[in-house]
Amino acid sequence: MKGYETKCIRNIALLGHGGAGKTTLAEAMLYTAGMTSRLGRVEAGNTVSDFDPEEVKRKISIRTSLVPIEWKEHKINILDTPGYYDLVGGIKEALSVADSALIVMKGSAGLEVGTEKAWEYATEANIPKMIFVTEMDAENVDMEAILTECKAKFGSSIAPVQVPWYEEGKFVGYVHVLKMMGRRFDGTKVVTCPIPDCLKEKIAPVRTMILEAVAESDEILMEKYFAEEEMTPEEIQEAYRKGVMEKQIVPVLCGSSLYSTGISVLMDTILDLFPSPDEGNKALGVLGMNEEPIEVVCNSTKQPSLFIFKTIVDPFIGKFSLFKVRSGIVRTDDILINSRTNEAEKLSHLYVLSGKEQKEVEKLYAGDIGAVAKLKTAQTSDTLADKAFPISYEKIVYPKPFVKMAIFPSGKGDEEKMSTSLAKLMAEDKTFYIEYDKETRETVIYGIGKQQLEIIVSMLKTKFKVDVYLENPTTRYRETIKSKVNVRGKHKKQSGGHGQYGDVQMEFEPSGDLEMPYIFEEKIFGGSVPKQYFPAVEKGLEECVMRGVLAGYPVVGVKAILVDGSYHPVDSSEMAFKMATTIAFKEGLTKAQPTLLEPIAHVEITVPDEYTGDIMGDMKKRRGRMVGMELKGKKQVIIAEVPMAELYTYATDVRSMTQGKGDVDYYFERYEEAPIDVQQKVIAARKDMA
Repeated sequence: MKGYETKCIRNIALLGHGGAGKTTLAEAMLYTAGMTSRLGRVEAGNTVSDFDPEEVKRKISIRTSLVPIEWKEHKINILDTPGYYDLVGGIKEALSVADSALIVMKGSAGLEVGTEKAWEYATEANIPKMIFVTEMDAENVDMEAILTECKAKFGSSIAPVQVPWYEEGKFVGYVHVLKMMGRRFDGTKVVTCPIPDCLKEKIAPVRTMILEAVAESDEILMEKYFAEEEMTPEEIQEAYRKGVMEKQIVPVLCGSSLYSTGISVLMDTILDLFPSPDEGNKALGVLGMNEEPIEVVCNSTKQPSLFIFKTIVDPFIGKFSLFKVRSGIVRTDDILINSRTNEAEKLSHLYVLSGKEQKEVEKLYAGDIGAVAKLKTAQTSDTLADKAFPISYEKIVYPKPFVKMAIFPSGKGDEEKMSTSLAKLMAEDKTFYIEYDKETRETVIYGIGKQQLEIIVSMLKTKFKVDVYLENPTTRYRETIKSKVNVRGKHKKQSGGHGQYGDVQMEFEPSGDLEMPYIFEEKIFGGSVPKQYFPAVEKGLEECVMRGVLAGYPVVGVKAILVDGSYHPVDSSEMAFKMATTIAFKEGLTKAQPTLLEPIAHVEITVPDEYTGDIMGDMKKRRGRMVGMELKGKKQVIIAEVPMAELYTYATDVRSMTQGKGDVDYYFERYEEAPIDVQQKVIAARKDMA
């Protein structure tokens, strides 16, 4: 593949609902451009962008993949993203380097939740958008209804370019409303023809949409529009592109990916209306040791710098770092500095990836997307730059994962292999991470949703040959006491020679501070216990609070007072007093109304108003307590307090209840006494484990 200069590059994030046809559209573009000899199909598992065995098996995109397309002396870098929210990390990565977004809608399905999400992501990234309605050849596709729904949801920026043309129920062409020309499909070619009489009525409202959108992007044209003066085709075309570039106009095109109809027009429109990298947003970063904020225009005249937006770790081909050249020209054997580690990285080989295929190139111009293999320390979101241009670009901001599960190897001795493999998967997917819980001695994995964690488990088995299973993590319960007691603990042992003797009388009562395991005081009078043994008593307490008397959970909120005791001048020792304290502790806590505490989370659920009833009903089942509600934009934020044990997969459950429109955020708030029935279940479960 030849090198393309910045002006001739378009970087497009392909977004949309899961199953909307993004991957099929990428295939149609490749085929139309003559870059493949056959049209790959998701169902057949032979598409360019869905090449991972897990993607082939599940028939969905799991990771963002790069598909470069050469079209009319230009290069269109398609970033084919996953459509399911659990895999949102790939979308964030694509949008960090895309200069525009193509949102794919399935004609037979209309506006779906994933379409709304895609719009939100592209708006947040502040890049131009275009909508492509595919499957126009399917039955009962109502383009007018789709446009009306889009306009109602997304506003007056929606400006369709085409009116579909049907003959005997078959999609045969369209009217280009911007240019007021008829276009008929002839195989993969498009032939210009007169506008058919049957479509003239349908064209009028669409033409009005375009003129309204164009008028809103230019004051002079706004005056013309209200004065009902005719705009010239050149004025409309120029204002239309300006409106798209300034994110005020969103073109809507239509076609059929399955039969490659309307695809060449789509690619022409991408070249005409979407920005090249030097026309897109400036990259934000900080420069030098002083971290001076800087905006970088994408051009090839500056010193080279690149931003790594994705990492691929494969057991067979090794590690690939995908990057966008943010400035200058990057060449094979360049040595660039990693701004995070300050280490030099040599770019031994440069590649352009097309799905899993690697094409080696000698150089890449600013704005282009490529890959490099086997960098030493580089990670996703790292910046590599020339030593004379020490920039660090803004890192990708990922959503916080709230679904967590404990993971265990099925085979004995596979712990290390599991950990190594998980670390490789974590390098690929930054919305997934692992944590070893020292208290419960469990490896806990965190993800955006259950589907994502299921994919991780499957990848461990197929890619890394590690069989694992998931369980709910052990909840970090705590134990405390509710009453005051006075107990004695005596440790006495005689076995010839020096014996062991320790005797303590102690009071145990609630301290009122559940953040502290214990508070220790001594009120010894007359030297019944010498001061030298006080540290031993406290050491005994420190060890005892690690394991309570009910279910073996750590103890909190206990005040222990040493009030009396006795000692032996020969047989007493620090060990003896520590043992005596242990005896007193166990007896004391057993008598002082021990109780189990459960962790409580502060939870905020953001949902459209129509789902608040469902969420609140479900909240009661989870023993949650409502704290309040707030209006945030057009959505309700439900604030509640819920036991942590009820929340491990709650983020996924909320999305199921709200058709993917709800979001969850929560954090640990405090400990409080668990209901008796919960305590009994937890204690019984711990006894079964023992």
